[in-house]
Amino acid sequence: MNWSILTPEIWLLLAGCVVLLADLFAQDRERRITFWLTQISILVFAGLHLQRFAAGETAYGMNGMVVTDPMGHLLALFAAISMLMTLVYAQPTLASRDMLKGEFHMLALFVLLGISVMCSANNFLIVYLGLELMSLSLYALVAMRRDHAVSTEAAMKYFVLGALASGFLLYGLSMMYGATGTLEIPKVFEAIATGRINQEVLVLGLVFVVAGLGFKLGAVPFHMWVPDVYQGAPTAVTLMIGSAPKFAAFAITIRLLVEGLYALAVDWQQMFIVMAVGSIIVGNVAAIAQTNLKRMLAYSTIAQIGFVVLGLSAGVVSGNTLSAANAYSSAMFYIVTYVLTTLGTFGLIMMLSRQGFESEEISDLAGLARRSPWMAGAMTVFVFSLAGIPPMVGFFAKLSVLQALVTTAQPLYLGLAIFAVLFSLIGAFYYLRIVKTMWFDAPVGEPAAISQPQGALALLACNGLAVLLLGPFSGGLMALCRDAIQASLAS
Repeated sequence: MNWSILTPEIWLLLAGCVVLLADLFAQDRERRITFWLTQISILVFAGLHLQRFAAGETAYGMNGMVVTDPMGHLLALFAAISMLMTLVYAQPTLASRDMLKGEFHMLALFVLLGISVMCSANNFLIVYLGLELMSLSLYALVAMRRDHAVSTEAAMKYFVLGALASGFLLYGLSMMYGATGTLEIPKVFEAIATGRINQEVLVLGLVFVVAGLGFKLGAVPFHMWVPDVYQGAPTAVTLMIGSAPKFAAFAITIRLLVEGLYALAVDWQQMFIVMAVGSIIVGNVAAIAQTNLKRMLAYSTIAQIGFVVLGLSAGVVSGNTLSAANAYSSAMFYIVTYVLTTLGTFGLIMMLSRQGFESEEISDLAGLARRSPWMAGAMTVFVFSLAGIPPMVGFFAKLSVLQALVTTAQPLYLGLAIFAVLFSLIGAFYYLRIVKTMWFDAPVGEPAAISQPQGALALLACNGLAVLLLGPFSGGLMALCRDAIQASLAS
């Protein structure tokens, strides 16, 4: 067994235990010891993945159950950066509500550990192990506000529906094992290529697997949990759910469907097209009717995931795999830019909240430009990026997916590209409504002063600049995604 390739995961596991023990001796309300130990642990974890990504090698360990390749390292690195930013944004808000416990930081590390395990999975059992580690930690985080009825309800819904989706995925994986006789993802690919499979059982298992993946991505018709959980969970936990776990969902989608079931791409791509169309329609239309900001952003997430799924559906066209790397890398680029924008959006919502007041309604942003013009400007940048307005990075993310669709030269994908553009125009309405509220509506009552730690404010400024500048200079990030996907496909 090659234990050395698991160094980042072993480090994170030990760090989680140390953080929990160190928190027993933390006396201050802001848990500075716990916070800094957690941040240092994540930084070391990110450094280990960065070092291995730079090496560009693909290695196998644990008797082939684990694979470390550029795609896995890059996604784990992005997840670590996302978790670092989440904890910085969350620290002041949780401290002001007496929710800053050592358990929050420990569970955040275990969420990241589950994500890393999924990014490195090369076996059905490891996929499920990482998924449950991440999911159970998130269930506990959503339920942290035990005296809050809405939060408790959200936790129950998330747990029940999440358990159902995990059952779908596990049942699908068991059927795939029965059809191919192996749990290892590369060997599943080989078994399908040689024809030594039970085709009917395999396709039925594929349906259940796609259903489980659809839930983790938050795509229609498996989206029911997203609005309720986003609205009911503490905003810090909502940010965590909407950011780093998206990389894990993307990773296991690539591992299972592309690396394992590439020969069945015609089947699962059809399901993905239906999910993408449904997500874009439901997400954009339902968001128009929302007055709660977190709920509106939840439906926005569903629509954004529709674009990711749309990119994943264009990898194999008429049996031709030439566009695969372009399609999958555009989807990966989209999810990276979406998470970057989401971090800033929910981070700013937390900054506008204060003790006894949650800034969760769109009307709560009224007059923000008068109170803090630069915060209104940052929110405008994030909202424009989500809407796909140039020169924000969100525009180039949408453009990359549309380009992947159009270059197939197939009427179906050309129609899907036109459909996506039209519904993006519809989606621009509810995004621009936020901008109008901030800049042109008068505040209700006497607006409270905005006071936040300098560290969180500096991070928000950097976050806004990244969303603004990564658009015109997105070539480097897109190249990283393309190289990582190509290395994964080659291995």
